[in-house]
Amino acid sequence: MAGTAGTPGTPRVLRAMNDRAALDLLLEHGPLSRTRIGKLTGLSKPTASQLLARLEAAGLVLATGTTEGRPGPSAQLYEVNPAAGHAAGLDVTPQRILAAVADITGRTVGRHELPTPGRRTGTPVVQQVTDALDGAVKAAGLARDDIHRLVIGTPGAFDPTTGRLRYASHLPGWHSPTLLDELAAALPMPFEYENDVNLVALAEQRLGAARGQADFVLLWNQEGLGAALVLGGRLHRGWTGGAGEVGFLPVPGTPLVRQVTKANSGGYQELAGSQAVPRLARELGIEDVPPGPYAESAAELVARAAQADDDAHRQLLRTYATRLATGLASLVSVLDPELVVLSGAALTSGGEPLRALVQAELEELAASRPRLVVGDVREHPVLRGALESALATTRDEVFDTSR
Repeated sequence: MAGTAGTPGTPRVLRAMNDRAALDLLLEHGPLSRTRIGKLTGLSKPTASQLLARLEAAGLVLATGTTEGRPGPSAQLYEVNPAAGHAAGLDVTPQRILAAVADITGRTVGRHELPTPGRRTGTPVVQQVTDALDGAVKAAGLARDDIHRLVIGTPGAFDPTTGRLRYASHLPGWHSPTLLDELAAALPMPFEYENDVNLVALAEQRLGAARGQADFVLLWNQEGLGAALVLGGRLHRGWTGGAGEVGFLPVPGTPLVRQVTKANSGGYQELAGSQAVPRLARELGIEDVPPGPYAESAAELVARAAQADDDAHRQLLRTYATRLATGLASLVSVLDPELVVLSGAALTSGGEPLRALVQAELEELAASRPRLVVGDVREHPVLRGALESALATTRDEVFDTSR
């Protein structure tokens, strides 16, 4: 019986595989000539020409200028058609929803920020999501129907057995057991949801410091302290989606917290979270502690400590590094990752001085010695990860020429 997708090894499937290989090369390298595509894919010039003609007719590639400034005749260049598909991502915090739309190449073409002032807002979550999405779609000059897929990033995780958001009691309005069904009814495109720190890890794996890494831990410290675990190249989410909720991890140096989900607190969060940095600075006699939210205050203090040469700031950085390494030692002892990525403003602001101190402390506290690096994706990493996740599925659907 004939199948619509073809049988492995048939000309249709082989053509589709070559098409996808060429499209991936164009995404990676930018505009390429027919000759260059042929060399990179191993296809003959006639086959490469047929491939490009097929992709151009399907609206997946565009002819875009010619090679110039090189010996010999100029050659036609081809690139992925940016309008072949669009995906959207949302980064949700208690204060705002940040939405963006990207074209199939990954370029952000529209962005919108919707303030969500906590429990004071009377706007239902579904409307907040659609308003934020519509704002980004409008900024991109598109319509909702142009969006192939949406990925929503939130703190905590939706429990796959109950459909309820867990580990994020500070996100008001998002805990209804019917929320996912309501979103599905309101959104005209397929959507997925993912933990915000997991999305940061995805961004680092695709674009940043963890490219090519199959096993790594990402430690995030900004509004909250959390981790993402990538094992065998895949995110490890756990039974209830709570893998990586290390803010609840009991650690030496803080009181044992019971019923941590009700308190929304835990040992490691209290020891090394953003709120601990201003408190530690005051204990060390640092008087000009920046006011404002903990995450911003901590990032400024850590950045200042990484550059300062006075005793108080040096002690602040050393103590903070020891506290970070205390929790990381447990993760490293259990998971034995090859790489640890430090991300979030309270970590990246410390740069190489903080990284080196944490690395040295961790080598004394854990038996294995993973390499520590500072994350590369600094601008809205949760949103970038949501877009990368949505784009991966969108490309699989749009680039499938075997159908």
